[in-house]
Amino acid sequence: MVAGETSGDLLASLLLDGLHARWPQAHSMGIGGAQMQQRGFQAWWQSERLAVHGYSLEVLQRVAELLGIRKQLRERLIAHPPSVFVGVDAPDFNLGLEEKLRAAGIKTVHFVCPSIWAWRANRVEKIRRSADHVLCIFPFEPELLARHGIDATYVGHPLAQVIPLHPDRAAARRRLGLDEEGLVLALLPGSRRSEVRYIASGFFKAAALVRKALPAIKIVVPAVPSLYDEVCRIAAEAGMQDQALIVKGQSHDVLAACDCTLIASGTATLEAALYKRPMVISYSMHPWSWRLMKRKQLQPWVGLPNILCGDFVVPELLQDAATPQALATAALHWLRASQDSPATIEALVERFTALHHELRRDTAELAAHAIEKIIASPAA
Repeated sequence: MVAGETSGDLLASLLLDGLHARWPQAHSMGIGGAQMQQRGFQAWWQSERLAVHGYSLEVLQRVAELLGIRKQLRERLIAHPPSVFVGVDAPDFNLGLEEKLRAAGIKTVHFVCPSIWAWRANRVEKIRRSADHVLCIFPFEPELLARHGIDATYVGHPLAQVIPLHPDRAAARRRLGLDEEGLVLALLPGSRRSEVRYIASGFFKAAALVRKALPAIKIVVPAVPSLYDEVCRIAAEAGMQDQALIVKGQSHDVLAACDCTLIASGTATLEAALYKRPMVISYSMHPWSWRLMKRKQLQPWVGLPNILCGDFVVPELLQDAATPQALATAALHWLRASQDSPATIEALVERFTALHHELRRDTAELAAHAIEKIIASPAA
């Protein structure tokens, strides 16, 4: 298995639960993170090594390192073939690896359909060459892949199983040491160093403006442990080091506890939706990367909650539009609605609850069953 970044580590760990339930003696190895290793995964490299962002000079400088890791892994797996290779997300890394492994006779599964419906439609040919089977986390994806001759199974989104339908806000606040009453604003500026660099400063400046309007509000920031010091430094530069509670990890507790979140576009936005929380989705990157990404965009929405609902149910403030003032204004709309217009919040909760039901499947069991069929099938 290969899983990149924090979100891939979580998805892969849930899949490992299903695989171990079906095959208790199964061995798993490759590239993974802490959650996978807690389940006995042997990490030859840490998943954080694959975390890159956009098309910037930083990425270009990492290309040689990433290609070297992929070459070493490919050679090792071809020399000692596994029963199946599962690439978890990280399509830029995994699809090329899967294509070579599949050509060498190793069965390949890709877990999480690349967003060909949102950004890169040209990637579908690469998927067809690379994966014997795709495990899809959104219900519309298998039909889309079938049109291109790609076998796929909808397994639901694993987070919809992990996150409760009715989150316990009071309990989450107690775990974070927060009062059960009063407003809480969460800042989630991303899990990659480059994301934090581009996004966190604007979030902290926006939070400062929110505090001016609502002096009693609590600001909470769940930082990826490896980026904790970086987040604290950016908070200090924004004059918010003493005004925000910055915790290591605990992103689910923070989302359960908050009344609204300023959040970087990505998997975390779906987590916020499953916690039924109002949010303002934002993203910023190097201007060159933004121009390239913008040209590839196929839908009017960027945030997963909006894509899945087919509507701008929550605001998106991207790149130049993501000014501290605009972010603060959008957050204050939700925060004031929670006090003055509960029907507005309830309508959003109902929308996100319906989405939660749609995505809630026994992902680990369904994925393990699909992988078992691939292992048992004759080689292509």
